[in-house]
Amino acid sequence: MKKLENKTAIITGAASGMGKAMAQLFAAEGANVIVADLKQNEIDEVVNAITKSGGKAHGVVCNVANETDIKNMIDTAIAKYNTLDVLVNNAGVMDDFFPVDQVSNELWNRVMSINVNGPFYACRLAVPIMLKQGSGSIINIASIGGLYGSRAGAVYTTSKHALVGLTKNIGFMYAQQGIRCNAIAPGGVNTNIGKGMNPNQFGYGRCTSGMASMPRMGEADEIAKTALFLACNDSSFVNGTVLTADGGWVAY
Repeated sequence: MKKLENKTAIITGAASGMGKAMAQLFAAEGANVIVADLKQNEIDEVVNAITKSGGKAHGVVCNVANETDIKNMIDTAIAKYNTLDVLVNNAGVMDDFFPVDQVSNELWNRVMSINVNGPFYACRLAVPIMLKQGSGSIINIASIGGLYGSRAGAVYTTSKHALVGLTKNIGFMYAQQGIRCNAIAPGGVNTNIGKGMNPNQFGYGRCTSGMASMPRMGEADEIAKTALFLACNDSSFVNGTVLTADGGWVAY
């Protein structure tokens, strides 16, 4: 039997990078996948690839900073597949490495709305569904930037620390009611998250000063396999924690 047979999984930011790899792997393991992202054409490409491979997927346009979009995403999963077993809050943005004295209100609000508000909205709606069915796994994609202070700018670092805190709180609160909530803290991964980035030179210089100690870059499918472990029953005793996947970078 496949690891996610007959389970329904929502993955945000699923049209590219780690989210796309998760969507494809989860579908291959039997899940009904809700592919949520910003652009319909990119969503359709992922959905079509999954269905052509014999998997089940449905696309939803969703800006995770918009609470109405999040509600539509959750409602679509229930309407289409009747259950919600796995929620992966993967969508996120960087902050161009800006130090705090140069962070504008616009940048602060944008990063926090996507990296923190979005997962909060989704968790708030998903938990009652999971409570009713007595089971569920929530996976928040944090970062080693949520564990340490020097991997990104002030806003991104704050947002990922907040996401780690939300993860631990949810994991503990509902541990006796069948819901697990964990986070993955990736190190450097080859994705398109840096596309269009215009880094602050001072902040970038400070944050990359330890890059030489990074053993290697990771690949999206490596993070997807980590997410699969947390999504399925293989990790039944893993809850309220952060699984670091960085090739050993922070061990230095």
